[in-house]
Amino acid sequence: QGQEKLNCNPKKENGSHVVLCELGNPMKAGAQITVDMELSVSGLEAMGDAITFHLQLRSKNSPSSNASVTVPVEAEAVMELRGNSLPATTVLPTSWQRVEGSRRLEDHGIKVEHVYQLHNRGPSTVSGVSLRLAVPSRLGGRILLYLLELSTEGGMSCTNLPDLNPEEV
Repeated sequence: QGQEKLNCNPKKENGSHVVLCELGNPMKAGAQITVDMELSVSGLEAMGDAITFHLQLRSKNSPSSNASVTVPVEAEAVMELRGNSLPATTVLPTSWQRVEGSRRLEDHGIKVEHVYQLHNRGPSTVSGVSLRLAVPSRLGGRILLYLLELSTEGGMSCTNLPDLNPEEV
């Protein structure tokens, strides 16, 4: 009829994590009890697509009974890509001309740094993330962006690197 909070105690038994809950002592004959439990389980990334809970009801007056409940595991993560260019706006004068064969950066244009940040907003952790970034380096057969360098932080690595600094500026 009423709702009561259960007194539950977590402990370890034979290498398993066990939660022991006292439902009532003594319990009236023929009593029916519904128990709703909310469990917080960490480290589910390696559990596969389901986790099974083994339940056991023990009583001094009647035989023990066992049941298993399998719950599907679904990882959810919200990935967010942020990008920024420094400077935010670049304008070349109409009279500017690229100096062929020069080794000075300023003779090839204005330096622009693009920074991309990939953020996991959770709630789950992620692994094996792949980000494909296409940078247009040419437009109409002419150089649009001259790529000098590519670097990463936070344990990321790059594959299929673009042709960096082909004229060795």
